[in-house]
Amino acid sequence: MQKILQSTVKVRFQDCDPFNHLYNTRYLDYFLNAREDQLLEAYNLDAFGGTADTGLVWVISSNQICYLKSVFRGEVIIIDSQLIEVKPRSLTVEMRMWDENKVSLKSMLWTKFTYFNIKTQKPALHSDELTSLFNEIIAPVGQTNFDDRKTALIQELRLLNSMA
Repeated sequence: MQKILQSTVKVRFQDCDPFNHLYNTRYLDYFLNAREDQLLEAYNLDAFGGTADTGLVWVISSNQICYLKSVFRGEVIIIDSQLIEVKPRSLTVEMRMWDENKVSLKSMLWTKFTYFNIKTQKPALHSDELTSLFNEIIAPVGQTNFDDRKTALIQELRLLNSMA
């Protein structure tokens, strides 16, 4: 089963400032929309649509983001994502935004999703079925700290670019 999911997106005019840079707040929208589409396509998992049936939904409990390079109006970007941590009531996903050729890392995001019961207003345990899926698709990274991960990715990219 595919562990790193990827999609391509074109940056839209309405998401940019007068200098044609993507608004910082819109990075989150691009990341989360891409992840939602990727989950549905790759695993047939509607991550935010089951609320009516089950009363259970993932809510974002934290975001850590770094902006590394500007993203411009009309630019085609690649967003990839992977599940990097699973706990009984939460998940952490790493998402990366790249240029069209996947050479230049534009931004990186770690989002923690907490599984939440709307009826009880408390965090909920993942079902056995979800836990099984997560165990198949988890792709941990070598770092457990966001800043350490950012530094490692940047160093890895510098090394790759110096060899090209």
